[in-house]
Amino acid sequence: MNNIILIGFMGSGKTSVGRQLAKKLQYTFCDTDELIEKENKNSIRNIFAAYGEEYFRKLETAAINELYGNMTRTVLSTGGGLPITEGNDRLLRRLGHVIYLKASQETLMKRLQGDTSRPLLGGEKAEERVYNLLQQRTPIYEKTAHYSVTTDHRKFYEIIDEIIDLCNI
Repeated sequence: MNNIILIGFMGSGKTSVGRQLAKKLQYTFCDTDELIEKENKNSIRNIFAAYGEEYFRKLETAAINELYGNMTRTVLSTGGGLPITEGNDRLLRRLGHVIYLKASQETLMKRLQGDTSRPLLGGEKAEERVYNLLQQRTPIYEKTAHYSVTTDHRKFYEIIDEIIDLCNI
């Protein structure tokens, strides 16, 4: 298992930490959202608007199925909702070391403030939506992950070093 898979809520640091981690380890970096956008020649926001969340979740599952068996020495950043689709948890665990990047609601709200690219945060009551999604997703993230790493009030290098230690790389 020489791949590292980062899961967690939007704004937890999966892409930012993932890019830095891949660079430090001299691994390939891959982001499922970027993969989906590239393959569909469309933004996540537009895919959600045109086809809905269920369709998007199927695209996520297809993306990780494509990666299975083709990934080596890769840091994979997943979409925040990818682990919630039944069966994706097992697939992710077979791909490599699954790390749950955990952040408090307060931290997430600060990081996501003003971000208009995330379809599930559009409109009013974003804080309430974040709270409800966190309640739903946190147990799934915890069940899916081999390890949890808190990202609140921490520098990239601290998070990266902890991930490397946990994965014995």
